[in-house]
Amino acid sequence: MRLPPIQAAVLEAASATEDRTIERLAEELGEKPEAVTGAVFALEEEGLLDVTEETVEAVSLTDEGTEYVEMGLPERRLYEAALELDADEESVSMGEAIGRSGLEGPEVDIALSNYARKGYGEIDSGELSATAGREEDAEADALALIAAEEPITDAVLDDLARRDLVSRRESTVRSVTLTDAGVTALMEGIEESETVGQLTPELLTTGEWDDVEFAEYNVEADAAEVVGGKKHVLRQTADRVKDVLVGMGFEEMDGPHVDSEFWINDALFMPQDHPARTHWDQFALEEPSETADLPEELVERVCSAHLEGVGPDGDGYHSPWTEEVARGMDLRGHTTSLSMRYLSGEAVGKLEPPQRYFSVEKVYRNDTLDPTHLLEFFQIEGWVMAEDLSVRDLKGTFTEFYERFGITDLQFKPHYNPYTEPSFELFGHHPETGELIEIGNSGMFRPEVLEPLGVECDVMAWGLALERLAMLITGAEDIRDLHGTLADIEFLRNAEVIY
Repeated sequence: MRLPPIQAAVLEAASATEDRTIERLAEELGEKPEAVTGAVFALEEEGLLDVTEETVEAVSLTDEGTEYVEMGLPERRLYEAALELDADEESVSMGEAIGRSGLEGPEVDIALSNYARKGYGEIDSGELSATAGREEDAEADALALIAAEEPITDAVLDDLARRDLVSRRESTVRSVTLTDAGVTALMEGIEESETVGQLTPELLTTGEWDDVEFAEYNVEADAAEVVGGKKHVLRQTADRVKDVLVGMGFEEMDGPHVDSEFWINDALFMPQDHPARTHWDQFALEEPSETADLPEELVERVCSAHLEGVGPDGDGYHSPWTEEVARGMDLRGHTTSLSMRYLSGEAVGKLEPPQRYFSVEKVYRNDTLDPTHLLEFFQIEGWVMAEDLSVRDLKGTFTEFYERFGITDLQFKPHYNPYTEPSFELFGHHPETGELIEIGNSGMFRPEVLEPLGVECDVMAWGLALERLAMLITGAEDIRDLHGTLADIEFLRNAEVIY
């Protein structure tokens, strides 16, 4: 039997009584695994080899896991420091124990979060106790076993994976054995054929291509998976949103991610004692903690709107308002701060109606993480300035916008906002679960917002969630599948915004 050299070598190295993995054959023959894989599939096609596949999981330490093998787990180091400080099992100062342990930065939080969970002791009111006799730690032992390439139990492995101390990767291992036909071929003798695997310029120019024997290609053989780069599904959605809004006659806004409380909340007629303005909902900056750059006349008008209201029937808020609070610096909780800058004329000068503006930018809120909330996300901000606008115009704009994404079942629910009246929340049905999810907030800006800004006509405005629009388009059931540390990579590779 005549075979190409690589196939002949693989057939001779294979065994009729022992499974030989492709990786082992490649190592023995000094060939690349992909070359041996091609030869194996060609020999299988000829009935000379049997190929079996097995999915195996490879476990390796992350950089953090490797560090803990050398230095010890943070909670273990804290425990040992506590024991050194007090051998009588009395509580010791948590700060003193942390100082003795040498823990720094994020390691302190890691140690404290795992200390009581693993039974090292109790933490209460700044005091820390240490339970004697805790000489073993399953997670520490497991890290050492992984470093030594020894197997560990699945339960402990799951805990280590949750802490990002190990990485787990599945791979397919192919093994080969000789068939009876393969044994017979070897007994009868194998003759190597000099075949050419690739047509080269030299073969063409010399004319030798007409005399050589070309190797056959198995077009059904597995090839190495190549995952190319692609535009993230959120960026696809954002780009499509921009295209749609520009097509509807809107211009794009931009502005600072860090802004003063004045632009984020005060200009929006949010009372300074509103719960949403506390550190529980916002991220305040330590440096710079405040700004000196505020338009004095506008500050006075906004202050008057808060304290006295606007118009003959205005009443304002019966709560304090200070410029000191207005100068505080925060990460913006919504991009309506951009709308305030543009409507006031601070961004691009005085605007005359009609005007349409939008932005698709990131905002930051101290929310509880769940399938529809993240600490940072993208907001689709938009507003229209014109004479005699109504709720019908607002709803019609949403209907036209969402129809461009195949969403035709919008629902509107009356809502309260300090800065719009009337106000509406928008809802849409999730394509997979059928659940009705909130996708935005909207309304007509109140006179208390517009009059201090110098706007003398109607303005309708909205803030829509880009991630929730992406969920309705792609069928993602959890916002964390789209971005963040828990993002579903396979989902992101396949998801497309096709509208």
